[in-house]
Amino acid sequence: MTDLRQFFASAEDVIVVPGRLLLDDGPQRGMAVLLRGGRFGQIGDPAALRSTHPQARVIELPDHLMMPGFIDTHTHMTQSLGKSLVFGEPSEIFRRIWVPLEGSLDEHMVYLSSKLAALECLRGGFTTAVDAGTRSAGHIGKLVDAAREVGLRLVVAQICNDQGGTAQMPEHDEIIRRAEAHLEACQDDPLIHGSLAISIPEVASDAMLRQISAMAAEAGVTFQTHVNEHLVAVERSLVANGRRPLEHLAHIGALGPQTLIAHSTLVTPSELNLLRDTGTAVAYNPVASVWKGNAIAPAMQMRALGIRFGLGTDGTRADGFRLMDAAETLQRAGYGLACGDSSCGGGWLWVDAATRMAADASGLARVTGRITEGLAADFLLVDLNRPEFTPSHDLTWELVRYGNRDQIDAVFTNGRLRLLHGWPVDWDAHALMSEIRELAAPALAAAPIQRIHPTADSLIAARPA
Repeated sequence: MTDLRQFFASAEDVIVVPGRLLLDDGPQRGMAVLLRGGRFGQIGDPAALRSTHPQARVIELPDHLMMPGFIDTHTHMTQSLGKSLVFGEPSEIFRRIWVPLEGSLDEHMVYLSSKLAALECLRGGFTTAVDAGTRSAGHIGKLVDAAREVGLRLVVAQICNDQGGTAQMPEHDEIIRRAEAHLEACQDDPLIHGSLAISIPEVASDAMLRQISAMAAEAGVTFQTHVNEHLVAVERSLVANGRRPLEHLAHIGALGPQTLIAHSTLVTPSELNLLRDTGTAVAYNPVASVWKGNAIAPAMQMRALGIRFGLGTDGTRADGFRLMDAAETLQRAGYGLACGDSSCGGGWLWVDAATRMAADASGLARVTGRITEGLAADFLLVDLNRPEFTPSHDLTWELVRYGNRDQIDAVFTNGRLRLLHGWPVDWDAHALMSEIRELAAPALAAAPIQRIHPTADSLIAARPA
């Protein structure tokens, strides 16, 4: 491969001529892209671009696909230090594992956890992630620092709970002050985008839910919350409010185009109509459904109804290709097999849901998610000279079912090379991992985590003969 480090080191205009270019109408041959000032400057015929921009450097990559970076519409970056602790655990692990863990992290551990998560995102082809906010004691600045250093585009939420679920519980006026300060701090940042969140509806008063959603709408940012994920939470809402969580948010006026609902796996037909009619977006988290959920979000039905959604990991595993595969697989297993739908989106739906649809759901449609003129140059170079893509008959389907993060040769955000062959080009990831190996165990031991099951390793000796 051409030495991309050297080629993209300068701030000069660059014309990239890939073997295939993933545009809105699918993977195209014979197209080139001008990169200028961290954005996609122009797209067209390679010869025409060379003629129009004779001063630009030209890089030809005939064996590569140039595609938009994946967008993770829902993750938790300050949970990366304990990610495998939840394997095999029953639902609502946030109560027994995540809240205790995140609440016990000091500033440095928040920074380390976030930097590790950001690295994993980029390695998996995610150039953007939407973080639901840290429950640690006011250390969101360290989360932002980590993402910025790694080069990950981040939508990051300030949690605004006023009835529990975080390490600190400020008074109402202080919650609002912190929310306003967070949004102001993120203004005009090239990589960091502010957001507001309530962890789950039951940890905030109706007045706070309504106010934070309205604040987000007025500021033009996303309002995030976890809704209709677990059966027990739906039942608690029915007891407390006489309405299911999503119904209750609609009742108090907290839904709308600014709202991004994580999960929505347990939704009734009337709730689907609420999502559609209010323009509310959904993070479809298929791997989370398999690992720790109660149900599968009806993504195919959401698409048919015109409900906005994008794919999210929920902090499970950071591999954009495997996420698309899981998204299609769960729809086929959960719905397609029963009704004879053998395509479940035709492949293209899941590529869209991981890129441009995810950008729209995340409030970033005018920033990223597509290779089109004027948007940020957030993209991947995928090596097509692999057995998985040989021979290639339908590249879009092949990306969904054969793609893997080890096929990603390079990751860019804002036109800047961030990772080459899975590793950062301008900082030492191995030093980060070494420090985390040293500090993670004591940090986890200090957290009041409650696991229901022992680890798999500890059960090996007791397994049946």
